[in-house]
Amino acid sequence: MDGGTVLAFVGFGEAAQAFAAAATQRSTVRAYDCKTDDPATRVSKQADYSRFGLTGARDAATALAGADGVLSLVTADQARAAAEADSPFLEAGAFWFDCNSVAPETKRAAARAIDAKGGRYVDVAILSPVYPLQNAVPLLVSGSHAAEAVVFLERVGFSNARAVPGQLGAASAIKMIRSVMVKGIEALTAECVLAAHAADVLDEVLTSLDASEKAKSWRERADYNLDRMLIHGRRRAAEMYEVAQTLDSLGISPMMSKSTVDWQQCMGDLEIASPEGLNAKLAAIAARREELGA
Repeated sequence: MDGGTVLAFVGFGEAAQAFAAAATQRSTVRAYDCKTDDPATRVSKQADYSRFGLTGARDAATALAGADGVLSLVTADQARAAAEADSPFLEAGAFWFDCNSVAPETKRAAARAIDAKGGRYVDVAILSPVYPLQNAVPLLVSGSHAAEAVVFLERVGFSNARAVPGQLGAASAIKMIRSVMVKGIEALTAECVLAAHAADVLDEVLTSLDASEKAKSWRERADYNLDRMLIHGRRRAAEMYEVAQTLDSLGISPMMSKSTVDWQQCMGDLEIASPEGLNAKLAAIAARREELGA
């Protein structure tokens, strides 16, 4: 253990626990979780601290005293509140790693509280589930302190942290926008397979999808998908309207399919030729939307 480095966790749920084992091998670790204040959860939370061999602090001020870096791993709705409440206890020059899954503007608001007290705010995006990778989980880091922050994270046991260019909030923007696809596909999967099951055609639907799926990079997929929407968006919108009707008849809410109608119609209504290449398509779409005042 590197006794010269002090790391504090604010929030000690699944993510913090996943990171704690490696951190305690390299630094002095403290943790504070608001559940320690609640008589209903105090004993179990103290057991968590003991299980991971670290000091459970009685309050945030105790946890942050003398800390070189703080990992904020609270619930998303508490990310800004934690930064504002705990910033007075942060040592001058200490890192505040905001690892919570929130919008870039929420991160920037939290940063103002940390910066006002002399701390160094760091936007961190965790890009995969924390188990089984734990401290090898991919992290994106942004902000004016990103380069030094990556060095610190490596010192306390993280092996896959990378600084990304751009202003503070860039890391979170990547995660939030990536989630449009990742979580959207999950939602589409639920809508599709529940409907297929209800119609008793699940095996045929999945076999058909296997037959039509071709391995492509995401750039190629995005280029192809936009091409189809620009050329056939109106026709596809009409088809997806019928898809929504089908799901309704099966008792499956077509939440994703109804939104797909709107997107297909929107792209088709632009009435532009589909240029070659993803960047050219995006530029053409942006120009046409500006022209239409969309």
